[in-house]
Amino acid sequence: MKRIILTMMLIVPMTVMAQKFGHVDSATLLKELPEIAKIDGELQALAGQYEKKLKDLQDELKRKYDEYEKTKATMSAAAQKEAEASLQELSQKVQQTYNDSQQDLDKQKADKLAPVYDKVRKAIDNVGKAGQYTYIFEAANALYVGANAKDVSAEIKAELEKMK
Repeated sequence: MKRIILTMMLIVPMTVMAQKFGHVDSATLLKELPEIAKIDGELQALAGQYEKKLKDLQDELKRKYDEYEKTKATMSAAAQKEAEASLQELSQKVQQTYNDSQQDLDKQKADKLAPVYDKVRKAIDNVGKAGQYTYIFEAANALYVGANAKDVSAEIKAELEKMK
């Protein structure tokens, strides 16, 4: 029994010391990728189109509301009710257009970024396997990064370059 305990005491420290740890700042890494700049440009253009459409609807709503306010005093009760219903419907259309635009932008962003994230993940995996790392951590989420953990960002950038 003493022999087993002694053997374990010798083996455990050796396995702990054999572990390699790395860290990467993936946010900075992603910002430097040309694909991200292209995707950002595409998303900004799409957002601009949606903003224009929304502004046109809001302008129409304001114009109709101002017109309603000017003529409200001379309208019959039925006409007022009909105009208010029309304004309410247009207001709901503005809100629905805003919501649909936001959802579509979020979906487009996720769809466009997914292949980039997969590529970065694959590069991290390749560097981890090639360097025999036990773990590669996200530096931004680490509470502490010791001297034994290596910044592998440059290696991952090089791997991404090879993947082009």
